[in-house]
Amino acid sequence: MLRVLFDKNVPYPLRSHLKFCSVRTAEEEGWGRLTNGLLILRAEQAGYQLLVTCDQNVSYQQDLTKRKISIIVLGSNIWPSVQLKMAEILAATKRVSSGSFDFIGIAPPPKRRFVSDPRI
Repeated sequence: MLRVLFDKNVPYPLRSHLKFCSVRTAEEEGWGRLTNGLLILRAEQAGYQLLVTCDQNVSYQQDLTKRKISIIVLGSNIWPSVQLKMAEILAATKRVSSGSFDFIGIAPPPKRRFVSDPRI
């Protein structure tokens, strides 16, 4: 079973869609305040195979070439938008290999615009 760690910014409802994985959160592990580098190191030491995060900077900050853990970065943490990419997220979890990196582009939902009624 794939061991997955959710960073603090990942929408928790995603967990229920990863039924084939053992999922824990950084908060549950007591690692909620760790920087990305230290979080990755601790996760790897604890035997996690995959880190899921919405922190898009992690791809620029971390070199995964010598790592055992893989990372999937979600382009948004807004749950309705994430849900629309579920098939792509699930496919990415099945491609996990040591040191791999996957970015799932997720467009934010359209902004609501308030249109005032000139009759009021």
